[in-house]
Amino acid sequence: MTGTASPLIVAVGGTLRENSSGAAALRVCLAYAAKRGARTLLFTGDDLRMPLYEPQSLVLTEPCERMIAALRKADGIILASPGYHGSISGTLKNALDYTEALRDDPAFYFDGRAVGCIASAAGWQASAATLSALRSIVHALRGWPTPIGVMLNSSDPLFTPAGECVSPATAATLAAMTQQILDFAWRRQAAPPNMAQQRLEA
Repeated sequence: MTGTASPLIVAVGGTLRENSSGAAALRVCLAYAAKRGARTLLFTGDDLRMPLYEPQSLVLTEPCERMIAALRKADGIILASPGYHGSISGTLKNALDYTEALRDDPAFYFDGRAVGCIASAAGWQASAATLSALRSIVHALRGWPTPIGVMLNSSDPLFTPAGECVSPATAATLAAMTQQILDFAWRRQAAPPNMAQQRLEA
């Protein structure tokens, strides 16, 4: 964690395409956070090209090491996935499987961090199923899904080729979700330093 420094918000997801709707949404969120004083890191596109996770292997490739190091320091997290056959993409699930490297940390997995979830698909039904799956995964990783989750219907025009959000409703929802992550991070930084340990011992 980053103590009293400006909060670090780490975003992971989208697809292997740099200009996917999920990646565009993550960039909008991080831009909002940066304007409010947060530090940001994004892992999308080629950053997600990781070997298939093997529980028996303790060797992390360079992209995996960078992502794990960022998540270890994160004060807030944002995840985005396309909807593939009723759930999240294998690419994002594989990346999240590598968070097993965080299991022995004092703040294991995503413990104590607010996590924003974004699901994009060519229709509302697939978006809703994917968002539900993503929030369940965050719970399993001990994270706190934000009350606001974002569904993107990629059948509608949402982003320009340059990544600008052209839907005022979408932009407002992404901003509201990101603000919840920032509020949670700032409150956590203001808490007594031994609060997490007290919670574990209770």
